[in-house]
Amino acid sequence: MSRVAVVTGSRRGIGLAILEGLLREGYTGIMSGVTANGEEALAPLRAQGYRVAYVPCDISRTEDRAELLARVHALHGRLDVLVNNAGVAPALRLDVLETTEESFDRVLDVNLRGTFFLCQAAAQYMLAGQSQALENYSPRIVNVSSVSAYTASVNRGEYCISKAGISMVTKLFADRLAEYGIPVFEVRPGIILTDMTRPVQGKYVDMIAAGITPIRRFGTPEDVADCVLAAVSGRLDFATGQVLNPDGGFHIRRL
Repeated sequence: MSRVAVVTGSRRGIGLAILEGLLREGYTGIMSGVTANGEEALAPLRAQGYRVAYVPCDISRTEDRAELLARVHALHGRLDVLVNNAGVAPALRLDVLETTEESFDRVLDVNLRGTFFLCQAAAQYMLAGQSQALENYSPRIVNVSSVSAYTASVNRGEYCISKAGISMVTKLFADRLAEYGIPVFEVRPGIILTDMTRPVQGKYVDMIAAGITPIRRFGTPEDVADCVLAAVSGRLDFATGQVLNPDGGFHIRRL
């Protein structure tokens, strides 16, 4: 029986690269995003012979999270990997002295609250799956955060807070699920060339050239996907709670 992987926020960018990587590893995939219809995004994957379906989900909505898992169960009856990748940036970058409650609530509802409660729901589903003695069943969870989890950006404080929270979410669930053999990991991307970073690409080009990262290039969505694949490979299970840093060495403190 094929293993099943759900990747939230996977219609494009980092999420799509993660999903494609898992499909290449033989997983049956669930693409998910807030758009009601994902057939256009699925077409290139299906053309390559991959087994993949689309399930819309706004992870900030309780009913959407429940429907996502219900659809996974109806389609496949198992969930082997959950990758919490869905996230949003502030609609408008504002100094922390000007951040609005509306922006704060929106970013945390998706990035932090949605991630926490999807971890919770998926964990309960995985525990139920273990009791069914499914074939080749070793479930795992990966949360995608950001170097913003520990790097202050005063013009998008709500984003930094949400990503710092994901780090604690990972620790909490790694601790709680360890006794059941369900490892939980955090993947912390750095400066990755995506639609989210493209509006400020020029700034990052200059920063990379100046040596802000030891490896002087933009990261790619595939760099992030490689870390997710390592996390779910089974080779890191004893390192539950571990953080993987596809960031070009940004996390290295240098003088």
